[in-house]
Amino acid sequence: MRKEIIINVEPFETRIGIKEDGQLVEYMVERAGDKLAVGDIYKARVTAVLPGMQAAFLDIGYERSAFLHVSDLTVDIGEYEKIEDRLSGDDVIFTSIASKEKEIQIENVLAKGDEILVQVTKEPIGTKGPRVSTQLSLPGRYVVLMPKADLVGVSRRIEAREERHRLKEIIAPLKPKGMGVIVRTAGEGMDKRHFEADIKFLTRLWKKLAKKAEKAKAPSLIYKDMEIITRLVRDVFTEDVTAVVIDSKKEYREILSYLRSFAPELRSRVHLYKEDTPIFDAYEIEKETEKILNRIVPLKKGGFISIDHTEALVAIDVNTGRYRGARDQEETALRTNLQAAREIARQLRLRDLGGIIVIDFIDMELEENRKKVLDELRMGLKRDRSRTKALKVSEMGLVEMTRQRVRPSLGQLLSETCPTCGGSGRVLSLESIEMRLERSLKRMRSRTNEKRIQLYLNPEFAFRMLSESARRIIHLEKRFKLEIDVKDDPNLRREEFVVRSSRTGEDLTYLLEP
Repeated sequence: MRKEIIINVEPFETRIGIKEDGQLVEYMVERAGDKLAVGDIYKARVTAVLPGMQAAFLDIGYERSAFLHVSDLTVDIGEYEKIEDRLSGDDVIFTSIASKEKEIQIENVLAKGDEILVQVTKEPIGTKGPRVSTQLSLPGRYVVLMPKADLVGVSRRIEAREERHRLKEIIAPLKPKGMGVIVRTAGEGMDKRHFEADIKFLTRLWKKLAKKAEKAKAPSLIYKDMEIITRLVRDVFTEDVTAVVIDSKKEYREILSYLRSFAPELRSRVHLYKEDTPIFDAYEIEKETEKILNRIVPLKKGGFISIDHTEALVAIDVNTGRYRGARDQEETALRTNLQAAREIARQLRLRDLGGIIVIDFIDMELEENRKKVLDELRMGLKRDRSRTKALKVSEMGLVEMTRQRVRPSLGQLLSETCPTCGGSGRVLSLESIEMRLERSLKRMRSRTNEKRIQLYLNPEFAFRMLSESARRIIHLEKRFKLEIDVKDDPNLRREEFVVRSSRTGEDLTYLLEP
């Protein structure tokens, strides 16, 4: 399988597309000003302890209070035993720690006004604040350091018993006293020197953080995880990745610098994109991103799936559409469901959908056909870096499944509630339209030498560009060496814009299209 990571870096936004055998399967966006991220460590102040919920609310300096459940407390390993641990992709997060003799009560551990170190495990979603844990972890290239858990572990994605045993024997003597070390998937097949360098780096980092935490006043940020590009290289760029292509010289050099220390054998797979055509156009990603918010996803031969978000879950419906098959209804249903199972597994990754997901497959009479569809879905989910669990197909053709959710879905990031419909539909946010406009002008600039243009926008968007985002117009003019005259047009929809030549009046809008 050919796996490529394509990175587009703009002044206000970084976008990453991951393709497998030419098909886009993951899409990530990080914008300037994003404050919270999973993995950040804060010195927090307890603002409330709720015994009835066995939870506490903490001030970490963010708009909404952070939520800490009793299961996310670190306790004395000598007194308490670990019941279960699970892997988030590779990274270790303990789900529960309980006493051998008695159940932990949060009111016996925390009180209002206490100051503690916590790590963000789930970003704010909707009206909920971030979820945090006192079970800290510092991920490296090959291992995860657990400063407050004395253990040795291996990623569950490394399945060979001999390899797991070999890795544990290597790690045991390298593990810092009183701390825990978990081998990540990237550590499979690696030798002692790789782990030794990783553990030394993470141990030094923890000592610095511990000293910083002692002096800091709550609430304050103690540790900020790496930027999205370096984090991606650390977590995703393994031997199965064929190439990483990036259009920023600065970030290209940073990637090479990181790999020089941790994975020099992968440096030859990193390439700097230098062409005039925008990188996402060249790799046929831009058109795919335009469809990410679409409710309907077409399948081959006329079938389609529809994806609907509710407050409690994500509902996915499978339809035959125009497809009627060549034999009978059972055969038609099976073929459509198999196609849908593959596409659903891809869409869950692409849109970063999480929580409870219910899939309504087309009804099938034969149990063996239901099993084929479920096996196809599970096979597609194996490639997912987030934890998933799919239950068997019910008598009504429904599959209930869960997918780990640690941040808002891509739809929530890229869009906002429509002020006209009150939430029954979605439109691109003004910030997203700004980014689309900037990408479109970049595309136009690579196709024409026009120096002065008239830019017609929806009145609401035009007002924003001339007031709140006036600096963006200045930035666009400097960046593309254009004189831009912004005009409003009430006939344009919020997401539409028209470009005309100031010199000839010619409509140049067609040059904006991918």
